Amino acid sequence: MDVAAREHRALLYALTSVALWSTVATGFKLGLRDMAPAQLLLLGCVVALLFFAVARGFVSARLTLRQHAAAAALGIVNPFAYYLILFEAYDRLPAQIAQPLNFTWAIALALLAMPLLRQRLSTRGWIGVLIGYVGVVVILTKGEFDGVGHYDPLGVVLALASALIWAWYWIMTVRLGIHPVPLMLNGFAVATCLVAVFCWTTVGLPTLNLETAGYGAWVGLVETGIAFLSWQRAMTITAHAGKLGALIFLAPFLSLVLIAVVLGEAIHPSAVVGLALIAAGLVLSRWPSASNTA
Repeated sequence: MDVAAREHRALLYALTSVALWSTVATGFKLGLRDMAPAQLLLLGCVVALLFFAVARGFVSARLTLRQHAAAAALGIVNPFAYYLILFEAYDRLPAQIAQPLNFTWAIALALLAMPLLRQRLSTRGWIGVLIGYVGVVVILTKGEFDGVGHYDPLGVVLALASALIWAWYWIMTVRLGIHPVPLMLNGFAVATCLVAVFCWTTVGLPTLNLETAGYGAWVGLVETGIAFLSWQRAMTITAHAGKLGALIFLAPFLSLVLIAVVLGEAIHPSAVVGLALIAAGLVLSRWPSASNTA
């Protein structure tokens, strides 16, 4: 395959991922209308587990016993804790608020990389962090700067916490260096068991019907399955990962369109401005390259 054809394929893979990821905020909110956060997560985990079990058959990477244990342990963090917290945030907040707050994960990544990976943040990076969190303030205050009481406080805390958890998880996976497919398979195997127990002892197991199964498939395939592998494939075959990775910035803005059209949320101008500031801060502060996503 010549270079032009390879880059064309990489672009198609990347755009597919961006298109799929732009739907997840809407999918989360729709699913949470019929199910509790833990119930939606359980169905999503089951679907994702099956997906990655099939995908594992096409990957030759072998893990040591220690790597298996580490990947399984990380499953407690993601998807179990991360998605429980994220879904609870979406359950408490409008999608147009939860989504950009969670998008601050990459800015949090720049901050966590300093103590965990001993990375130094440049002056430009610090400016990016500042701009990004100014965007958060704009979103939470609706640009009025007279307080942050517009939204559920716990929901806000959970959305920002989800960003920190994902950033920490990403750094841990970099340090382990495990192939993403067996990493996700082990993680979902552990998380599925934990979420099932959590559901059983709290809100009860989800009712299975075409609608709830569809939402579970949306979470398991779109958010963590097909889009994930499509993005990984794009980053593998392209020679310009940094440029191609910049496409990920389209996802949250496309997501706002779907939130307005499908969910019927009236998008407040501050949500757009705040998201633009967060994206600008991310461009300045992101580490180590644009090829990494969540």
